[in-house]
Amino acid sequence: AINAELIALQSTSRKIACVFLFLLVCCLFFFFFLLMNEYVFMVQARGIQIRENVKNIGAQVLEQVVRGAYSINGTDYPYDFNFSESDAPPTTYLPEGFTYLPSQVCPEKLPSMKGRLEVNMSEISLEDVERSSLEREPSMAPGGFWKPKDCLPRWKVAILVPFRNRHEHLPILLRHLVPVLQKQRLQFAFYVIEQGGTEPFNRAMLFNVGFKEAMKDLDWDCLIFHDVDHLMENDRNYYGCTDMPRHFAVKLDKYSYMLPYNEFFGGVSGLMVKQFKKINGFPNAFWGWGGEDDDLWNRVQFANYTVSRPQGDQGRYMSIPHHHRGEAQFLGRYTLLRHSKERQKVDGLNNLNYSPLVSRSPLFTNITVSLSRKLAPVADY
Repeated sequence: AINAELIALQSTSRKIACVFLFLLVCCLFFFFFLLMNEYVFMVQARGIQIRENVKNIGAQVLEQVVRGAYSINGTDYPYDFNFSESDAPPTTYLPEGFTYLPSQVCPEKLPSMKGRLEVNMSEISLEDVERSSLEREPSMAPGGFWKPKDCLPRWKVAILVPFRNRHEHLPILLRHLVPVLQKQRLQFAFYVIEQGGTEPFNRAMLFNVGFKEAMKDLDWDCLIFHDVDHLMENDRNYYGCTDMPRHFAVKLDKYSYMLPYNEFFGGVSGLMVKQFKKINGFPNAFWGWGGEDDDLWNRVQFANYTVSRPQGDQGRYMSIPHHHRGEAQFLGRYTLLRHSKERQKVDGLNNLNYSPLVSRSPLFTNITVSLSRKLAPVADY
């Protein structure tokens, strides 16, 4: 009997060991798959970057050849090249004392836009920011709505800020950005879209929610998608609308004021309402940190838009350090990015369902929403 029990025990132990070994192999295989998935995508991305560099070099060589062909005895004859905004000559701003009438459309390059800004990252309470802002400009309406009185606003701009557990950052952003937008004479409002629940942070879905709710208030011309920790360093970085999608945060301090890669579209970006509708908004499938901006870039390219960027140092930003506290990277982002085009028609504004809780504060409209994957089901593609 004892031998039989020992044999049964040994058999059970072997089964447990086999199950454990099987699970261990499965886990190792899964992590190996994730690593290979990321490696393959990075190789593809590097290949794209190399091709872009080759094209740029070829374009520069072609330009020199054509310029030589249009030059006789050292005399240059006009030839039309498409320059990026960074290559354009410095823009002239209106002089001090320039006057305009309340019946005229506000200029885009006002004397009040001096350029380099002092960035104050010291913490401040929201109540103090509200009090000082309303003392300086009592005409701000509840919900953060403002428009100039000394001229007709050229653009109506909704500022959308995705938010969760950044209560020390939001007052710093409002203290910094509200006066800048007032100097730019834009009609604007701030929408803070706060994610509730326990799901990983979904920045892109929050932007889609913010867009739908903002359009219920006003027929906005364009949208600014603004991270709460990004503070512009130059008030000539104009937040008005442009014919092309706009990437504002070109030079960020944490990236040594360099563009990480040509397709980078993160931090602060802007689109006109008609453009955002055409590309079906942001994707909803990116849970966690990373990837949604690259997908937006893809959508913009698929719609045959060209992204514009500020010239020179106008696109400089400082970021409030936070190191993505509590937000894990989204490991599945590379798989989704490889299928951006197929997903665009079925994942975005058209498959989003939600139940918001909307409230008005003196400087912004708060939209609280609990997100889950079932709120944005994706059809087969």
